[in-house]
Amino acid sequence: MSIDQTLRLLAKARGLSVADLATAIPRAGVATVSAWMRGERQPGKDQLDALAKAFGVPAGALLAELASTFDPARTRGEHDLLVAYRALDTRRQGALLEVARSMAGMRKGKAK
Repeated sequence: MSIDQTLRLLAKARGLSVADLATAIPRAGVATVSAWMRGERQPGKDQLDALAKAFGVPAGALLAELASTFDPARTRGEHDLLVAYRALDTRRQGALLEVARSMAGMRKGKAK
């Protein structure tokens, strides 16, 4: 999920308006926060920290998806697999890992 989608979902879940967020973020007005939520601009580090505090989440949670897109070693398939994995409950994540390990010929935690 992109950072703008994450911001919109968190704002909706917390019942925060763009104006509410703008008052919680140093040096960010309503227009700036709106641009972040539309994906037209990216918040800086200080603003990310303030957003994370306003939402009550770690700053890394806001950037997890964005950071993953910068990994040059990750293929599109790997990215898609990670997104699908994260959408599963814990039991299904474990099952998917077992299938992947068996297909790769790996034992739990060790390469063959």
